[in-house]
Amino acid sequence: MSKEEQLKKLENELAEDISLPLRESNLVFGEGDINCDVLFIGEAPGQKEDELRRPFVGRAGKLLDKLIEAIGWKRENVYITNIVKRRPPMNRDPLPEEIEAYKPYLTRQIDVIHPKVIATLGRFSMNYFIPTAKITRDQGKIFRIGDGKLLVPLFHPAAGLRSPEMLKKLTESFYKLPLIVKKHSELIEKERAHEEVIESTQQEKLL
Repeated sequence: MSKEEQLKKLENELAEDISLPLRESNLVFGEGDINCDVLFIGEAPGQKEDELRRPFVGRAGKLLDKLIEAIGWKRENVYITNIVKRRPPMNRDPLPEEIEAYKPYLTRQIDVIHPKVIATLGRFSMNYFIPTAKITRDQGKIFRIGDGKLLVPLFHPAAGLRSPEMLKKLTESFYKLPLIVKKHSELIEKERAHEEVIESTQQEKLL
Protein backbone atom coordinates (compact mmCIF):
# COMPACT_ATOMS: atom_id res chain seq x y z
CA MET A 1 0.00 0.00 0.00
CA SER A 2 1.40 3.41 -0.99
CA LYS A 3 1.88 6.28 1.46
CA GLU A 4 -1.05 8.10 -0.09
CA GLU A 5 -3.30 5.06 0.32
CA GLN A 6 -2.18 4.54 3.93
CA LEU A 7 -2.94 8.16 4.82
CA LYS A 8 -6.34 8.04 3.10
CA LYS A 9 -7.19 4.87 5.02
CA LEU A 10 -6.11 6.56 8.26
CA GLU A 11 -8.20 9.65 7.48
CA ASN A 12 -11.25 7.46 6.83
CA GLU A 13 -10.72 5.64 10.13
CA LEU A 14 -10.54 8.99 11.92
CA ALA A 15 -13.76 10.16 10.29
CA GLU A 16 -15.59 6.98 11.29
CA ASP A 17 -14.29 6.69 14.86
CA ILE A 18 -17.32 7.67 16.96
CA SER A 19 -15.33 7.30 20.20
CA LEU A 20 -13.29 10.44 19.45
CA PRO A 21 -14.17 13.72 21.19
CA LEU A 22 -15.05 16.99 19.39
CA ARG A 23 -17.00 15.24 16.63
CA GLU A 24 -19.29 18.27 16.33
CA SER A 25 -16.37 19.97 14.53
CA ASN A 26 -15.01 19.17 11.09
CA LEU A 27 -12.10 16.79 10.65
CA VAL A 28 -8.86 18.60 9.73
CA PHE A 29 -6.49 15.78 8.86
CA GLY A 30 -3.44 17.61 7.49
CA GLU A 31 -1.97 18.52 4.13
CA GLY A 32 1.24 18.88 2.18
CA ASP A 33 4.02 16.78 0.74
CA ILE A 34 3.75 13.24 2.13
CA ASN A 35 7.42 12.69 1.18
CA CYS A 36 8.56 15.82 3.02
CA ASP A 37 11.70 16.24 5.10
CA VAL A 38 9.91 18.47 7.63
CA LEU A 39 6.59 17.86 9.35
CA PHE A 40 5.00 20.77 11.26
CA ILE A 41 2.65 19.85 14.10
CA GLY A 42 0.39 22.31 15.93
CA GLU A 43 -2.11 21.68 18.71
CA ALA A 44 -5.62 21.84 17.19
CA PRO A 45 -7.57 23.58 14.41
CA GLY A 46 -9.12 27.01 14.99
CA GLN A 47 -12.28 28.53 13.53
CA LYS A 48 -10.88 29.20 10.05
CA GLU A 49 -9.31 25.74 9.91
CA ASP A 50 -12.60 24.17 10.93
CA GLU A 51 -14.46 26.09 8.21
CA LEU A 52 -12.00 25.23 5.42
CA ARG A 53 -10.95 21.81 6.79
CA ARG A 54 -7.31 22.77 6.31
CA PRO A 55 -4.58 23.28 8.95
CA PHE A 56 -3.08 26.71 9.64
CA VAL A 57 -5.09 28.89 7.27
CA GLY A 58 -6.02 31.70 9.69
CA ARG A 59 -3.83 34.60 10.83
CA ALA A 60 -1.30 32.27 12.46
CA GLY A 61 -1.28 30.19 9.29
CA LYS A 62 -0.51 33.22 7.15
CA LEU A 63 2.51 33.93 9.37
CA LEU A 64 3.58 30.30 9.11
CA ASP A 65 3.40 30.58 5.30
CA LYS A 66 5.60 33.72 5.38
CA LEU A 67 8.17 32.02 7.61
CA ILE A 68 8.28 28.97 5.33
CA GLU A 69 8.73 31.20 2.26
CA ALA A 70 11.39 33.29 4.03
CA ILE A 71 13.72 30.28 4.18
CA GLY A 72 13.22 29.49 0.50
CA TRP A 73 10.66 26.71 0.93
CA LYS A 74 7.04 26.43 -0.18
CA ARG A 75 4.08 25.32 1.89
CA GLU A 76 3.43 22.47 -0.51
CA ASN A 77 6.94 21.09 0.13
CA VAL A 78 6.28 20.43 3.84
CA TYR A 79 3.47 18.65 5.67
CA ILE A 80 1.31 20.44 8.25
CA THR A 81 -1.04 18.89 10.79
CA ASN A 82 -2.17 19.09 14.44
CA ILE A 83 -2.23 16.69 17.38
CA VAL A 84 -5.99 17.05 17.80
CA LYS A 85 -7.75 16.88 14.44
CA ARG A 86 -10.92 18.78 15.35
CA ARG A 87 -11.53 22.25 16.75
CA PRO A 88 -12.14 22.57 20.50
CA PRO A 89 -15.09 24.88 21.36
CA MET A 90 -14.27 28.60 21.39
CA ASN A 91 -10.69 27.79 20.31
CA ARG A 92 -9.81 26.72 23.85
CA ASP A 93 -6.71 24.64 24.54
CA PRO A 94 -7.13 20.92 23.87
CA LEU A 95 -7.78 18.90 27.03
CA PRO A 96 -5.39 16.10 28.07
CA GLU A 97 -8.02 13.46 27.34
CA GLU A 98 -8.59 14.93 23.85
CA ILE A 99 -4.88 14.80 23.10
CA GLU A 100 -4.76 11.23 24.40
CA ALA A 101 -7.72 10.20 22.22
CA TYR A 102 -6.14 11.49 19.01
CA LYS A 103 -2.63 10.32 19.92
CA PRO A 104 -2.72 6.92 18.15
CA TYR A 105 -3.78 8.56 14.90
CA LEU A 106 -0.99 11.15 15.00
CA THR A 107 1.54 8.41 15.78
CA ARG A 108 0.43 6.45 12.72
CA GLN A 109 0.41 9.61 10.58
CA ILE A 110 4.02 10.34 11.56
CA ASP A 111 5.03 6.71 10.93
CA VAL A 112 3.62 6.84 7.40
CA ILE A 113 5.11 10.23 6.46
CA HIS A 114 8.40 9.43 8.23
CA PRO A 115 10.00 12.90 8.08
CA LYS A 116 13.59 13.66 8.99
CA VAL A 117 12.58 16.63 11.15
CA ILE A 118 9.46 17.30 13.23
CA ALA A 119 8.94 20.99 13.99
CA THR A 120 6.41 21.41 16.78
CA LEU A 121 4.43 24.65 16.95
CA GLY A 122 3.67 25.63 20.53
CA ARG A 123 4.00 23.94 23.90
CA PHE A 124 1.23 21.35 23.49
CA SER A 125 2.80 19.65 20.50
CA MET A 126 6.29 20.01 22.03
CA ASN A 127 5.17 18.36 25.27
CA TYR A 128 3.51 15.60 23.29
CA PHE A 129 7.04 14.41 22.46
CA ILE A 130 9.02 15.79 25.42
CA PRO A 131 6.75 16.19 28.48
CA THR A 132 9.47 17.86 30.57
CA ALA A 133 10.41 20.50 27.99
CA LYS A 134 9.69 24.21 28.52
CA ILE A 135 8.85 26.25 25.42
CA THR A 136 10.65 29.41 26.58
CA ARG A 137 13.78 27.40 27.39
CA ASP A 138 13.83 24.80 24.63
CA GLN A 139 12.42 26.70 21.64
CA GLY A 140 14.86 26.36 18.74
CA LYS A 141 16.89 23.52 20.27
CA ILE A 142 17.43 20.17 18.56
CA PHE A 143 16.41 16.85 20.10
CA ARG A 144 16.72 13.32 18.73
CA ILE A 145 13.56 11.26 19.06
CA GLY A 146 12.61 7.77 17.96
CA ASP A 147 14.01 6.14 14.86
CA GLY A 148 16.34 8.74 13.43
CA LYS A 149 14.09 11.79 13.70
CA LEU A 150 15.07 15.23 14.95
CA LEU A 151 12.64 17.39 16.89
CA VAL A 152 12.79 21.19 16.85
CA PRO A 153 10.32 22.91 19.20
CA LEU A 154 9.14 26.31 17.93
CA PHE A 155 6.88 29.00 19.32
CA HIS A 156 3.36 28.82 17.94
CA PRO A 157 2.90 31.44 15.18
CA ALA A 158 -0.03 32.85 17.20
CA ALA A 159 2.49 33.71 19.95
CA GLY A 160 4.60 35.46 17.32
CA LEU A 161 1.61 37.59 16.36
CA ARG A 162 1.19 38.68 19.98
CA SER A 163 4.82 39.33 20.88
CA PRO A 164 7.55 40.96 18.73
CA GLU A 165 10.18 39.28 20.92
CA MET A 166 8.70 35.82 20.35
CA LEU A 167 8.38 36.54 16.62
CA LYS A 168 12.08 37.45 16.51
CA LYS A 169 13.07 34.18 18.22
CA LEU A 170 10.65 32.15 16.09
CA THR A 171 12.09 33.68 12.90
CA GLU A 172 15.65 32.99 14.02
CA SER A 173 14.79 29.36 14.73
CA PHE A 174 13.07 28.99 11.35
CA TYR A 175 16.27 30.07 9.59
CA LYS A 176 18.05 27.11 11.20
CA LEU A 177 15.69 24.54 9.69
CA PRO A 178 17.32 24.17 6.22
CA LEU A 179 20.72 23.52 7.83
CA ILE A 180 19.18 21.03 10.29
CA VAL A 181 17.68 19.12 7.36
CA LYS A 182 20.96 19.25 5.44
CA LYS A 183 22.99 18.00 8.40
CA HIS A 184 20.34 15.53 9.61
CA SER A 185 22.54 12.41 9.62
CA GLU A 186 25.46 14.24 11.21
CA LEU A 187 23.24 15.67 13.95
CA ILE A 188 21.68 12.25 14.64
CA GLU A 189 25.14 10.75 15.18
CA LYS A 190 26.20 13.69 17.34
CA GLU A 191 23.14 13.31 19.57
CA ARG A 192 23.68 9.55 19.79
CA ALA A 193 27.31 10.03 20.78
CA HIS A 194 26.28 12.61 23.38
CA GLU A 195 23.80 10.15 24.88
CA GLU A 196 26.49 7.44 25.00
CA VAL A 197 28.84 9.79 26.85
CA ILE A 198 26.11 10.62 29.40
CA GLU A 199 25.26 6.95 29.84
CA SER A 200 28.95 6.06 30.29
CA THR A 201 29.36 8.82 32.88
CA GLN A 202 26.30 7.65 34.76
CA GLN A 203 27.64 4.09 34.83
CA GLU A 204 30.96 5.33 36.20
CA LYS A 205 29.13 7.10 39.01
CA LEU A 206 27.38 3.84 39.91
CA LEU A 207 30.66 1.89 40.12
